[in-house]
Amino acid sequence: MYTPAHFEAGPDALSDLLTRPAAANLVTMTPQGLLATLLPFVYDPSIGERGALLTHVARNNAQWSEPVTGEALAILHGADAYISPSWYASKAEHGRVVPTWNYSTAHVYGNLVVHDDPAWLAGQVRRLTDVNEAGFDHPWSVDDAPERYLSGQLRAIVGLELVITRIEAKAKLSQNRPDADIDGVVAGLAARGQAESAADVERARRP
Repeated sequence: MYTPAHFEAGPDALSDLLTRPAAANLVTMTPQGLLATLLPFVYDPSIGERGALLTHVARNNAQWSEPVTGEALAILHGADAYISPSWYASKAEHGRVVPTWNYSTAHVYGNLVVHDDPAWLAGQVRRLTDVNEAGFDHPWSVDDAPERYLSGQLRAIVGLELVITRIEAKAKLSQNRPDADIDGVVAGLAARGQAESAADVERARRP
């Protein structure tokens, strides 16, 4: 990943990408070529030296059963947004401004482990559900589903564990702009209802 020094993701930005409720594109090189699936995941920092991403796929998805050549790749994304040059204070000063796109992303590489075990799958599904239901007033629990129904659903999926070997992360969030331009970006994003992107820009502001 091309990452200029001023756009390198710090520990806090990387932690947010790994731990926020989200999905990632899992990409694998196989004898059939590149395969990719968008999958919700849970990050477990206790596995291996760098942690692991835990997820599952439909049993009918061939990606889990195809041999993987080399590392697998999970592509994580934070909020992203178009940045208008009209938000920059410097537009009125000299006009030398152009549009850009703000985003946070991480390329997470690792060794892919397949789990075709009901107990492992039940644990992964429960953790994934708990993470994503945490913000609800009345969170749904795996225990709310009938046991027989749940058992049938678990037989239809296969677990995947990406044991992380390395991470490349980037946070392109207007850090290279003057303070007045950053103020304009935050205000512009907020006015368009893109509160998450605005908050990311504010957090990334250089001291």
